Amino acid sequence: MRRNKSKEKIVVTMTFDIARARRETPAAEKVIHFNNAGAALMPAPVHAALVSHLEREAAVGGYEAFDDATQQIEAMYRSLARLIGAKPEEIAYVENATRAWDMAFYAFDFRPGDRILTARSEYASNVIAELQVAKRTGASVEFVSNDDSGALDPQALAAMIDDKVKLIAVTHVPTNGGLVNDAAAIGKIAQAANIPFLLDACQSVGQIDIDVSAIGCTMLSATGRKYLRGPRGTGFLYVRQDWIERLDPPFLDLHSATWTGPKTFAVRNDAKRFENWESFVAGRIGLGVAADYALAWGLPAIEARVFALAARLREALSTIRGVVIRDLGRRRCGIVTFTVEGRNPVDLKAALRERSINVTVSTLPYAQLDMGARGLDKMVRASVHYYNTEREIERFAEAVAAMATGP
Repeated sequence: MRRNKSKEKIVVTMTFDIARARRETPAAEKVIHFNNAGAALMPAPVHAALVSHLEREAAVGGYEAFDDATQQIEAMYRSLARLIGAKPEEIAYVENATRAWDMAFYAFDFRPGDRILTARSEYASNVIAELQVAKRTGASVEFVSNDDSGALDPQALAAMIDDKVKLIAVTHVPTNGGLVNDAAAIGKIAQAANIPFLLDACQSVGQIDIDVSAIGCTMLSATGRKYLRGPRGTGFLYVRQDWIERLDPPFLDLHSATWTGPKTFAVRNDAKRFENWESFVAGRIGLGVAADYALAWGLPAIEARVFALAARLREALSTIRGVVIRDLGRRRCGIVTFTVEGRNPVDLKAALRERSINVTVSTLPYAQLDMGARGLDKMVRASVHYYNTEREIERFAEAVAAMATGP
């Protein structure tokens, strides 16, 4: 990325085969899709893998199709492990990121006086689970202060550490903005204090180059449908090998455990102890293909392009009268949130949809502490991916400008 000094305009110049990316994303020619943090457009290879397996199920039966796909399913674990720098046996397939996060979180035995440390920008589902467990067990949920950029302050986290802290649970990229929390700094603190660290990477896997060893997280949850460009109804959980057998899954079945006698059972010793037997088999295959597809592009290249496109989008929107960029943090990713003076974000979303432009709206109940502290009820959330173009950003900004100045 470079700057045109005469106009101070951000220009995206890194090498990236955008023609191929769009050719393999047919819908990109029909819609400006800036809702990738909700559900990205699937690339052709992922779609083909899904359809192929569903057709096989229709032709020979679900169990039989599963038997035929054993190698593809096992390959999924290897691909997901490569994606985040893990081992295949540390990966569990789970139907979505929230359930993956739950399977790790509810595996802890919280007791009165235990402390759970989390971020002020934490996602609603995570906080609801934490508050539920606190109510049941007598543990406490405590929110770490932000630094002056709005991200979690590692120094404030370090100051809260004591022998009562049972878990640090933080979202890497919050749902309602572009900031990227410093996961590696959090991981360093957690490792020094020998405290498990659960990282919600739902919004970051697929757009950020992630290495769980470098981050130092004990567990990581992620989804398929967002920046990874996989199918909906897919996700995964990473659990570091030395912690797998220290966690007691909240529920078990005949896949995650074996019934060894009339009154005995044995739980698996790999991450599959967090899975259950029945699953979306076509989705498993598609998720593995999506991971391979991302790896083929290269996560460093994806991250660079996504971050640069988002910076260009923020720049374009910031020139429009009445538009306020709402993203926090020093490091910002592919999510761009904003408001338009005098316009309801829900109405803006609908008006953009009429122009074949996809965005979504972040609302207060998704991030009570963060949005409440800023006096925000709703924001438009636009999220770019590598197959988006600068011309699409220009068209988007033109549409927003027309709505900002219109009746």
